[in-house]
Amino acid sequence: MLATQRKEKILELLKEDGSAKVAALAKLFKVTEVTIRQDLEKLEKEGLIVREHGGAHLKNVEDQVRNFSLIQREHLVEKEMIAQKCLELIQPGDIIILDSGSTTTEIAKKIKHINGLVVITNALNIALMLGANPHIEVVMTGGEFKPPTLSLTGQKAADFFEGLYVQKLFLATAGISLKSGLTYPSISDLVVKKAMIDAAEITYLVADSSKIGQSSFASLGALSLIDYIITDDAIEEKHKSVFKEHEIELIIAEKGK
Repeated sequence: MLATQRKEKILELLKEDGSAKVAALAKLFKVTEVTIRQDLEKLEKEGLIVREHGGAHLKNVEDQVRNFSLIQREHLVEKEMIAQKCLELIQPGDIIILDSGSTTTEIAKKIKHINGLVVITNALNIALMLGANPHIEVVMTGGEFKPPTLSLTGQKAADFFEGLYVQKLFLATAGISLKSGLTYPSISDLVVKKAMIDAAEITYLVADSSKIGQSSFASLGALSLIDYIITDDAIEEKHKSVFKEHEIELIIAEKGK
């Protein structure tokens, strides 16, 4: 991995987890701790992180947790379109899992007035949003808290889903590619995502088209893990063809619909 790519991946991981230790990053990227310190120094000079003894943390993460705001806010129009499309798939009385993430947060905004739902989530912001409706039952996982994504992760979060059976899962991802499959910045999330998929009858992957053809750091597995991909109408024709060839159902959210 080139130095520039490694620096980008380190920042991506910090945006997901909030902080990281030098030793852990060195092991993860298979480089020396000196190299990681140099990467962190460059990121700090760019005003993106704050270095501390033995590691670094994301800049302004305390403010974002205090305000319950998510860092990843790009492509909001597309995410709102996807959420509107998901509204067609959720009925009163459904038992669903809402993964953490900016797109699933938009889904939560759309469904917060649907009475009779049972929503299981690992996202604190989603739980608070939907919990304001006394006619929606909100169930939260346990796990380790990740400040930037306002989510719970790790093995304890995954263990929560053991023995559960739900109708629908709305799953987030950082990148989708035929080669790498579903990818995420944080390794700790992989066990949680897999447990969610195992608990759900139908898995809808919700991702704006900018994530298609992209890869993040850690791979969850092949695209065959999911049943449907819900994305926006900016998806490229070549990607449509790939999904069709691999018998993955594609649901496209269109502007104004």
